[in-house]
Amino acid sequence: MKMKEAIVALAALAQDTRLSIFRLLVQVGPEGIPVGQIGEELQVAPATLSFHLKELYHAGLISSRQEGRFIYYTANFEHMAALMTFLTQNCCQGVPHECLTVAETQLRDCCPPKRKPKSTRSQS
Repeated sequence: MKMKEAIVALAALAQDTRLSIFRLLVQVGPEGIPVGQIGEELQVAPATLSFHLKELYHAGLISSRQEGRFIYYTANFEHMAALMTFLTQNCCQGVPHECLTVAETQLRDCCPPKRKPKSTRSQS
């Protein structure tokens, strides 16, 4: 992640409604939640919710998908992990595993980075 991307993401999260939306989406997980339910849970008016979702979307922190009449939003866990990595990459003099907390360890279990499967070659 580049500095400008991190600044955009952090700026998007630096507002109480957007931070609440993002935290709700993280809590819900990768299946996402319909936009109407987000508004109900957080008691945010539809026009206001739309504005804040747009800001989070443009920052790369959330994504959406349409299923029938419903639009579902989900946290972009890869972007979130990239932001956290950017923020901690120089932690502990370049040895970030020395600084890991329980929450960071749980993040890895929740949303591990996508990796290409290793080829399985038989050794002769």
